[in-house]
Amino acid sequence: MTTRLMIIVGSVRPGRVGLPIATWAKNRAEAHGEIEVDWVDLAELALPFMDEPNHPRMRQYTKPHTIAWSERVALADAVLLVTPEYNHSFSPALKNALDFLNTEWWRKPVGFVSYGGVSAGTRGVVALTTTTSAFGMVKVGANVEINFPQKMLVDGVFTPGEKEEALIEKELGELVELSELLKPSRLKG
Repeated sequence: MTTRLMIIVGSVRPGRVGLPIATWAKNRAEAHGEIEVDWVDLAELALPFMDEPNHPRMRQYTKPHTIAWSERVALADAVLLVTPEYNHSFSPALKNALDFLNTEWWRKPVGFVSYGGVSAGTRGVVALTTTTSAFGMVKVGANVEINFPQKMLVDGVFTPGEKEEALIEKELGELVELSELLKPSRLKG
């Protein structure tokens, strides 16, 4: 059985290091064998600042961009958020993309590939964990945390170490496993 994994690039900043990191995660997911990737670059998705008149829980969307986003997220079995840390939190573009919807996130496993300075983005993940758990998402145990990722770029390509390679494999396995376990709950929700 194939798991539909949505990988979301959580930064829209020009020159962002998150894009090569997310590309690496995408390549690892595609090589996994049990994963079909839905690649979401928030810079390309270009959602406006939340502009729906109704609460997302009602799913009474009025804008074509929200309807398309809702349909896309609803098809995902699991989510991998590639996220920077911004001032002890996460990016406003990622918060906006998450907040556009509500029930579409229900009981989907979520993993994180975080990056930043000394903390490797972990404070951003702590803030994200509160948000994702409010949607009923279930966090996997393994997460990739990358300190000073610019040092791991070679000609614009992210070149991880053994630790990152081992963690992404563990994380992808957990996303697949948890997706299957949570599927009955998602169908009821």
